[in-house]
Amino acid sequence: MRENVINPFVIGKYVSPEYFCDRTNETALLKKHLQNGRNMTLISDRRLGKSGLISHLFVQDDIRRAYYTVYVDLFATSSLDELVCAFGNAVYSTVSAHVTWKEKFFQIISSLRFGFKLDEVTGTPTFNVGIGEIANPQLTLEQIFAFLEAADRVCVVAFDEFQQVALYDQKNIEALLRTHIQQCKNTQFIFAGSRKHMMAQMFLSPSKPFYQSTVNMSLEPIPEQTYITFAQDMFAKSNKSIGSSLVERIYSMCRGITWYMQVMLNEMFALTPDGEACADETIELAMTNVIQIQELFYRELLASTPARQRQLLYAIARERVAHNLTSEGFVRKHHLASASSVQSALRSLRDKDIVTQIGDGYAVYDVFLEQFIQMS
Repeated sequence: MRENVINPFVIGKYVSPEYFCDRTNETALLKKHLQNGRNMTLISDRRLGKSGLISHLFVQDDIRRAYYTVYVDLFATSSLDELVCAFGNAVYSTVSAHVTWKEKFFQIISSLRFGFKLDEVTGTPTFNVGIGEIANPQLTLEQIFAFLEAADRVCVVAFDEFQQVALYDQKNIEALLRTHIQQCKNTQFIFAGSRKHMMAQMFLSPSKPFYQSTVNMSLEPIPEQTYITFAQDMFAKSNKSIGSSLVERIYSMCRGITWYMQVMLNEMFALTPDGEACADETIELAMTNVIQIQELFYRELLASTPARQRQLLYAIARERVAHNLTSEGFVRKHHLASASSVQSALRSLRDKDIVTQIGDGYAVYDVFLEQFIQMS
């Protein structure tokens, strides 16, 4: 194991293949599409590990040798200016290790030359484009694409949380991007997103610019047995152990969602003494510890949620997966106002990504919020 990784259940970042659970088939499929020149759409629920999967793909030896890879997180962007800032910084981060291409970056993307500055403390040359510094974002965007097209290798650009583009106030941004992308011969694209209905509309609606421009791939939870093997191997490498039944309980509780699994296993690993087995009761203590960290946020979230939405949220949390929400039996059982009020509240909770659909039922997406409500 790497010495600087104390807990093998890493949360919120990608470290190395050693600490990455499975996704062997998904990695191979993404690689096949890349090697056959196809642009891809990767859609998954939040916290299932799509960003980690992209990072895992990019560190594969054959991908690193054959391509320049660029990861652009669009989650915090709300305009074309911010997209161009994120895109420009991500491209420069990729080419900065290559002296020749680092010089060509400013030759081709002349509108970003002002972003190259000296660090006030170290005097080291740095590059960072800030919001409001781009005078003509459409020109800079055109130059960024021109730079990628001039590279001596095929470039792969992954736009994460790409659905944000559809929320920008400016009109026709999707059409603008599509115009540039369809002209690219030396650049391939992965469009990843976690809001399924928005991504589906962007790529599957005939009226949208990106209609049928990619091959589509969805991400599902990692199989239970695979996660059991991964968890037991990680414990064993640190001279600890965990029973398969305990991992099964975590998997069921977390519905197999990667981020929640990692958080729980991280805490249970920390609570297990060196050389010992993780005790069955550790799962309750770990959940309590995790929820305590989030408690203030959850209280504020619930306090700011309108009463009828909050009542429905509590009802869904108690059911874990709730069915027939507008039925007379469900409304009466949970003392809700009416079927019509349930429909309105459900629509709002789904729009805010607090509740998600599972098959023909609904569940609280945040597993720890669900547990917090059940413990209240």
